[in-house]
Amino acid sequence: MPPSQFTRLAERERRRLTLTIDGAAVTALEGDTLLTAILTNARRVRANEFDRKPRAGFCLMGACQDCWVELGNGDRARACTTFVAEGMDVRTGGGS
Repeated sequence: MPPSQFTRLAERERRRLTLTIDGAAVTALEGDTLLTAILTNARRVRANEFDRKPRAGFCLMGACQDCWVELGNGDRARACTTFVAEGMDVRTGGGS
C-alpha cells in the first residue's frame, strides 16, 4: 500500500485488529472506523468515479456518500461510520 494520509498520534494502546484493504493485510485499533483504518494505512479512500482523482472522505459523519466501500461479503458500507472488525475484507474500488 502507498504511504498513509494520516499518522496516529494518540490512543495507540487499544487492541490491534488485522483486516484486509484492497488485498493488503493492515492493522487497525479496536474502535477505529474503516475511514481511520484506511487513511492510516493508505493515501485515499477511493478514486472518484468520474475523473479517477483520489478521494479521502468529505463530511466524515455519514451524510455525503463520499466514503462508500465494499465489504468482502458484497455489502456496501460507509467507511466513516462503520467500525473495523477482526478479519474484515474491505475494497475501496481501486484507482490511485
